[in-house]
Amino acid sequence: MNGKIIGVAIMLSALIGGISLYYLQIYGFYEDVAIEDVQLVSVVSDLPEPIPFANFEAIDADSSPIRYRACFTTDLSLALLSETYVGLENATPRNAPGWFECFDAEAIGAELAAGTALPFLSQKNVEFGVDRIVAITADGRGYAWHELNDCGEKAYDGTIVGEECPRRPDITQ
Repeated sequence: MNGKIIGVAIMLSALIGGISLYYLQIYGFYEDVAIEDVQLVSVVSDLPEPIPFANFEAIDADSSPIRYRACFTTDLSLALLSETYVGLENATPRNAPGWFECFDAEAIGAELAAGTALPFLSQKNVEFGVDRIVAITADGRGYAWHELNDCGEKAYDGTIVGEECPRRPDITQ
């Protein structure tokens, strides 16, 4: 009898732990972003500049620097954007939680592959080793996410970062 009670207790603990872990990963850490901001890096100044936008929705989480996702609309054409702002060769949107319905990484990736959307650099080193990427479609829908840059990939996989990367801030808490 004692074995059954212990077995049930272990199963219930595992179930509660699993449900808690699922909730925290999908819902718990995310918060709405209060500051509405869309910027792209200018080809002239090499600095981020704000662009006009509307219908901004964004989420982020302190638990990881790459959890940022945003959706918006803009009236700027792809031709104007590609002449004025730094474009990217490759960009792969990261999956968003299913409940953040405006951001469908698979559909955004398909538009990027088809050429009906173009990726741009929004901000370099939003956090150490992490860049903000923006993709804008031909019909004016925009999406933003964070992606590891070369320095971030090196820093997080343990290889030597080198002099071309900015100094990583010390973390003290």
